[in-house]
Amino acid sequence: MRWTIGLVCLLTPAIAAAQLYTGQVRVIDGDTLSMTGERIRLLGIDAPEADQTCSRAGAAWECGRDAAALLSGLTDGKQVSCEQVGRDSYDRIVAVCRAGRVDLSETMAFAGFAVALPQFTAAYLDAETQAKARGSGIWSSTFEMPADYRAARPQQYARRALSSSPKAAGRKRRSANQVFFRNCAAARAAGAAPLYRGQPGYRSQMDGDGDGIACEPYRGR
Repeated sequence: MRWTIGLVCLLTPAIAAAQLYTGQVRVIDGDTLSMTGERIRLLGIDAPEADQTCSRAGAAWECGRDAAALLSGLTDGKQVSCEQVGRDSYDRIVAVCRAGRVDLSETMAFAGFAVALPQFTAAYLDAETQAKARGSGIWSSTFEMPADYRAARPQQYARRALSSSPKAAGRKRRSANQVFFRNCAAARAAGAAPLYRGQPGYRSQMDGDGDGIACEPYRGR
């Protein structure tokens, strides 16, 4: 009994500190919402970018647009609740969001319109596995991982992420030593890779070849 009480005491402050956002939302893309003047990034998944295309049956398919359309269908006219777990390096809220009882991250992964990000949570790996097995959504196509797609277009997506939150526009930008990525996977998931020397988040430990560019796409020989 004592260890149970102790565990509850340890967990209670974290639960109490969690901020809950509720209301109707506007869909930005397959893993990003806008609510109450904030941009909210769905926890644990990465969907194709809105302008990203995949290849299906030898033809270009606007998979990013269809991912956004699916998320819109799940949220249009509904009350959405988002429990914040943190903020990313671009000051966007990262949250578990639900429309009623529907976990949006899980549904997007299960439908095959988002890949799971196990480095942040393993909660959506099973949904992704099932989508792969069925060949649903992007798993019926040839596609570039969203993080790699962003990494190949660093200026476009770094600018978009930095200006993504209307409220954040009025805040001071974090200085270089305040932006920290645990590893290249985290930088790619945030849409920040590749990172250039002098850019916020760059660390020499992530620049294996010492060329001043960290987390660049692997080119092979």
